[in-house]
Amino acid sequence: MKVRFYATLRLVVGAKTVDVATPEGATVQELIGAIVTQHPALGPMLLSEAGSVPRGVQVFVNGRGAGYLPKGLETPLSADDVVDVFPAIAGG
Repeated sequence: MKVRFYATLRLVVGAKTVDVATPEGATVQELIGAIVTQHPALGPMLLSEAGSVPRGVQVFVNGRGAGYLPKGLETPLSADDVVDVFPAIAGG
């Protein structure tokens, strides 16, 4: 599955887009886990201590925010989906 990273995440991964191997039907949450397995340095940025995606991190599937998907982070993905991951950004 193609995953595109932005801002500081891109710097950590070293590329704009990477392929992440996931089984057919893996959920968005499982994909995030696979990303962290493939790129451990992203762990503190993409997963809280409880193992969930922290507030502020934005995950989009085919241009739609994961929070607006039918099952949120538990939405199953297909191999041709494109996922965009944005880091939490603070400012004012």
